[in-house]
Amino acid sequence: MQMGIGLLGRKVGMTQIFDQEGRAVPVTVVEAGPCTVVQKKGLEKDGYEAVQLGYLPEKPKRVRKPMSGHFGKGKVPPLRHLQEMRLHSAAEYQVGQTLTVGLFAEGEEVVVTGTSKGRGFQGGVKRWGYRGGAKSHGSMFHRAVGSIGASSYPSRVFKGHHMPGRMGGERVTIRGLHVVRRDSDRNLLLICGALPGPQGGLLTVRKTGKAALGSEPTTPPEKTVGSKA
Repeated sequence: MQMGIGLLGRKVGMTQIFDQEGRAVPVTVVEAGPCTVVQKKGLEKDGYEAVQLGYLPEKPKRVRKPMSGHFGKGKVPPLRHLQEMRLHSAAEYQVGQTLTVGLFAEGEEVVVTGTSKGRGFQGGVKRWGYRGGAKSHGSMFHRAVGSIGASSYPSRVFKGHHMPGRMGGERVTIRGLHVVRRDSDRNLLLICGALPGPQGGLLTVRKTGKAALGSEPTTPPEKTVGSKA
């Protein structure tokens, strides 16, 4: 699905606000933008429409020469994070243009992408929800994986079998979220529900093109199957 324009931001943390009926609504506070359009790509030259956004200023001495030339070509200051966003049409955006939280309306549906928290190497009980063995003394089987294959046939372990391994640190996209409130003065978006990643983690908030529901906070979406936030 082709999504609309968006912003890069940082996850500030979670809190709760109260709607008009006094119900507590959990929200994640995101410091979104301002982002600068660093580069445009067109259908004739590049084969697709897209804009490259930059987020957070960077010291010039920390930018290598190739990237310094890239920023110089667009006549924009060095930026720490760059991300390309494909669009149906990038005609309305210009290099050097600044995008803010004014792109989003309260109640608008958004799609948020981030990197989940890294949890290191974990066993099957934590990573996949294995039941585990008996907890009694002498069982010799508490949190072990157990049997993972067959004997005579097929005499191997099936590909994709749930095993211990590295957990978290993956790209996670959550759909069906809504902007509850917008603070243009502080570049903040309050998005209903939980978002992936730790505090300070980089997030991408994009428009879906669906109309706003209104300024009244909505209920959190159903829990997304996948990596933990």
